[in-house]
Amino acid sequence: MAVLTMREALNQAMVEEMDRDANIFLMGEEVGLYNGAYKVSKGMLDRFGPKRVWDAPISECGFAGLGIGAAMVGLRPIIEFMTWNFGIQAFDQIFNHAAKMYYMSGGQFNVPIVFRGPNGAAHMLGAQHSQAYEPMLTNVPGVKVVTCATPYDAKGLLKSAIRDNNPVLFLESEMMYGFKGEVPEGEYLIPLGVGDIKRVGTDVTLIAWNKVLHRVLEAAEELGKQGIQVEVLDPRTLLPLDEDLIFGSVRKTHRLVIVEEAWGFGSVGAQIADRVQAECFDELDAPVVRVTNEFVPMPYNEAQEHHVMPQVDRIVQAVKDVLYI
Repeated sequence: MAVLTMREALNQAMVEEMDRDANIFLMGEEVGLYNGAYKVSKGMLDRFGPKRVWDAPISECGFAGLGIGAAMVGLRPIIEFMTWNFGIQAFDQIFNHAAKMYYMSGGQFNVPIVFRGPNGAAHMLGAQHSQAYEPMLTNVPGVKVVTCATPYDAKGLLKSAIRDNNPVLFLESEMMYGFKGEVPEGEYLIPLGVGDIKRVGTDVTLIAWNKVLHRVLEAAEELGKQGIQVEVLDPRTLLPLDEDLIFGSVRKTHRLVIVEEAWGFGSVGAQIADRVQAECFDELDAPVVRVTNEFVPMPYNEAQEHHVMPQVDRIVQAVKDVLYI
């Protein structure tokens, strides 16, 4: 298989889908002439022209609303936010219009639109540019929330998101656009709502997504050297959640650690912990443990930023805590 970066895999997904369906277009800040702030849309303006690759003004609320209207009349927009930190300007459009339109119209209007861009902290960008928004985004009925941690997943999930008839919020990572992985040459789709086992184990289940998944895999490798076999799950879709995959793993390992790059209060990890204790209570041999960002605005200072976010040592200690060692 070819080895692609994350940005190349995302680019391939959009290009293949736009070749397949003339109703798909891309809109966002700097997606055209500049080839994308992170070069995810490189070459797409030359390939598809300015009617299908639109450079938008610095008005997330404005071009998100334009995209929703276009989706309601039969087009299939892909809206790129330079970062989901800027996407909060469009939350009114996403939450009050895209998410609710199908329900409030009695099924008369589908809104087949993808909002995509990097989520979470990058590196030393400060508190206003370093937030993980999945707790907010998954708290709204009417949308699907998808996240990717490998180029293979990124391409397959984005193609499925573009074909979905519902609004899909697609969470990437600035730190992972250069991350490389194998991607098949031919057509493939990854269904939304289906998680993946990234590492098989028997002693503890670890759940993580987006870039923090790779810290979890590092921790699992270190724990493996100590004789502790960790099973690592990536939900991939956060809404709807693949609960059957999670419950099945917990019933096998009897222990669960959830790691996420978000504040812990009211988070996706809290929801997973609630569902596990409700459905797998008699299977648990230890309380569910969660590893999250410290509950503070993200510092700019590099050492402090490192301290706030989940790191390998904290994950390793959490696993040992649920094993009582």
